[in-house]
Amino acid sequence: MTGARGVLFDFSGTLFRVEPAASWLRAALAGAGVAAADDEVARLTALLEEAGAQPGGTRPSRVPAHLADVWAERDLGPERHRAAYTGLAREVPLPEESLYEALYARHMEPAAWRPYADAAEVLGELRRRGVRTAVVSNIGWDLRPVFRAHGLDELVDAYVLSYEHGAQKPDPRLFRVACEALGLPPGDVLMVGDNRRADGGAGGIGCAVRLVEHLPVEERPEGLRPVLGLAG
Repeated sequence: MTGARGVLFDFSGTLFRVEPAASWLRAALAGAGVAAADDEVARLTALLEEAGAQPGGTRPSRVPAHLADVWAERDLGPERHRAAYTGLAREVPLPEESLYEALYARHMEPAAWRPYADAAEVLGELRRRGVRTAVVSNIGWDLRPVFRAHGLDELVDAYVLSYEHGAQKPDPRLFRVACEALGLPPGDVLMVGDNRRADGGAGGIGCAVRLVEHLPVEERPEGLRPVLGLAG
């Protein structure tokens, strides 16, 4: 193990991964009662992925000028987050107007997220070792229900979410809040994430930083254990 007394984890791409875009679209279509042939689903999925309309999914190939400001601040508040992602989705003509809100609502459902295969084991092992943990995420909505639905909430000591604190990673303020929530100095804390720039900001206050690969769940069966030095 690292010798750290506390570990901060990023959410998307680190502990959990959002469902594939085609599954996201199909769930929204079903919820809205809209039928679509497989080839149409595939076509719309590709366009939505290019637009970067799925939170936690593929980043936009480009951000339209009229969305640039809200995109830059998307994780500072629920309304900005919704406006950014529904705005990107509206760059793609969909068969029903209601689908734009249905897509946004779907990504917040616990069923839209899957924990990485070793997430529960790693969080459980840290708890057994007395290592305190927090989730530090750039996000515009409350992710706690996702952890509860997947049985991981009891293994997390604190949640530090950008929209609740008015700061986005790599802003050092968010990492300081997280360390304070664990009652530990930054030098005793490790940050684990998938984004060198955002999560690497923890290094600016003295935390150690280790990165995992942002891969589909099936392609990363044990990415967390190695970076934490835990035996398989």
